[in-house]
Amino acid sequence: MSKEKPGLTLKGLWAKLSVYEEVKPLIALVGLFIASSILSPHFLSTYNQRILLLQTAPLAMLALGESMIILMGSIDLSPGSTMALAGTVAAIIHVVYGQPLEIAILGGMATGAMVGFINGVLVTKAKIPSFVATLAALVAGRGAVLILTGGQPVTGLTSFRVFTSPVIGIPLMVWIFIFFTIVNIILLKRTSLGLKVYSIGGNEEAARYSGINADLVKLTIFTLAGFYYSIAGLMMNARLEVAYPWTGWGYELDAIASSVLGGIQLTGGVGSPLGPALGAYILTLITNILILLGVNPYVQWVVKGAVLAIAATALTRGLRYVK
Repeated sequence: MSKEKPGLTLKGLWAKLSVYEEVKPLIALVGLFIASSILSPHFLSTYNQRILLLQTAPLAMLALGESMIILMGSIDLSPGSTMALAGTVAAIIHVVYGQPLEIAILGGMATGAMVGFINGVLVTKAKIPSFVATLAALVAGRGAVLILTGGQPVTGLTSFRVFTSPVIGIPLMVWIFIFFTIVNIILLKRTSLGLKVYSIGGNEEAARYSGINADLVKLTIFTLAGFYYSIAGLMMNARLEVAYPWTGWGYELDAIASSVLGGIQLTGGVGSPLGPALGAYILTLITNILILLGVNPYVQWVVKGAVLAIAATALTRGLRYVK
């Protein structure tokens, strides 16, 4: 009686697992986690793991919002500025105008959703390419933050500590990003809106011919993404206890990088809604271990860029066209 070769068994197992879009980033995450625990004795400490999760939470919220837009075949360059503006508005409402924290939080969320709505209007009604429209939002949003603050940080945000307070031993903001990750999975995989997002990203013209109101879908997703960015801004207020005018500077690139590391194709229409959260954790983990190893901060940028290039190469293998 012949026995099946181990190589064929492993190949068959991989063939079955690789159909799931989350497998590659999950394997990368597990590999990096094991390697990091070997490289640094401090990596697995409770303190470091808590810091790692707190750093991941706001980036994960940005990545979740960004990924939905990328899945539609568009791009958003405004996450960093939107999170800063939302966080600043919430801080001013609470500190300067003395309003309750709940009102400040709602004000920040409304600000983020408004920026996202404006982006959606510019893309759908003014017919401006998403790259240009959101680039304008990036610049204008940062300018609005500087005008509101006069270039000075807003202090006295101790009330925002509620986001970092432990719930069953884990900071609340971590539970929040886990909750919204689950929401994203349900939204994109179990609702008609999610199916329309993938359809538009795959072939927008065909989606329009099939009766999908692509403009309404885009407007909805841009607004929802802005809401996600606002939550990231509130999380940064909690982490820093200060609303800095330059909070989130460059985070739009980290949001895009997290999406790519999580398996979201920049061509649109392909990717798992869980991937961006995994990608955000991977990107934060890489920075964390480099810091623990005492790597020069300038070198860290080079390492992260190389990792992103390698990930993008691995994920685009087999694609016939790349937009």
